[in-house]
Amino acid sequence: MSGKNSKIMSLAVILVVMMLAAGSVFASGDPAAATAPAAANSTMPWWGWPAILFVVTFVMGIVAVLGGVGGGVLFVPIIGGFFPFHLDFVRGAGLLVALAGALAAGPGLLKKGMADLRLALPVALIASSCAIVGAMIGLALPTNVVQTALGGTILGIVAIMLMAKKSEYPDVPQADNLSTALRISGIYHEVSTGQDVNWKIHRTPQGLATFIIIGVMAGMFGLGAGWANVPVLNLMMGAPLKVSVATSKFLLSITDTSAAWIYVNNGAVLPMLVVPSLIGIMLGSLVGVKILATTKPAAIRYMVIGLLLFAGTRALLKGLGIWN
Repeated sequence: MSGKNSKIMSLAVILVVMMLAAGSVFASGDPAAATAPAAANSTMPWWGWPAILFVVTFVMGIVAVLGGVGGGVLFVPIIGGFFPFHLDFVRGAGLLVALAGALAAGPGLLKKGMADLRLALPVALIASSCAIVGAMIGLALPTNVVQTALGGTILGIVAIMLMAKKSEYPDVPQADNLSTALRISGIYHEVSTGQDVNWKIHRTPQGLATFIIIGVMAGMFGLGAGWANVPVLNLMMGAPLKVSVATSKFLLSITDTSAAWIYVNNGAVLPMLVVPSLIGIMLGSLVGVKILATTKPAAIRYMVIGLLLFAGTRALLKGLGIWN
């Protein structure tokens, strides 16, 4: 995508999310009640928290790009643990933050042929359906239960990031029957080598079953699911790493949309939380892309792991009532 098209897409994403957020106020029926959880615990003027959110999410956007993680997986535990907003609102905003990045990147990845529709659609059908179920479960459960489960999930993500390996071109001796029937295979052009890469997948039933769990977790915690999509597509199902990353990004635009509407319909999306966070994350991501070439990814990755470890521990202890 050209720079002009990228800017147009970014503006469009911001407008869409602002409309979703505005709709949530009307859906809730009482905007004042929506801001009550934050107001009750803070004497700061109404514009103070949005301003702080913008600064924090701007830095978060830079770190997310440099650390190779989605903004949602940092947003929910950090904002939910250290800001005076109800966790339901934070999870709704987290889904929209992850959705914005996916919508901005999706068209370009499809145009380049890296995101594969035949691979994405069956996964998206399962994950998006389960994300709706996960969102309803998350809104129905007591906040302390969700907070505790969120902390445990974040710590699990830290373990996955520490142990998971990546494979540029996994060895797939033979496609399984299901992927053959669905014709999930393809060719993409690898620019770095100038070669066309033929790929296919295996263990498709196991992979699709795993996306049931991923979808529920994405909707329940508002984390997005890029942290889980890529290892499953790449290591379990055998898709090349670049195809896995690109398809995962496209998947988020479907999965997170499904879950986000549940939060919007329940009035669990605050404009004062979503809009500054979204703008901050997107601007920070643009800056992060520019400085990526001059940094050491390994060092940043361990910094991200440290942040998630701290935020996950905080969420777990907060849910258990130990650290309020």
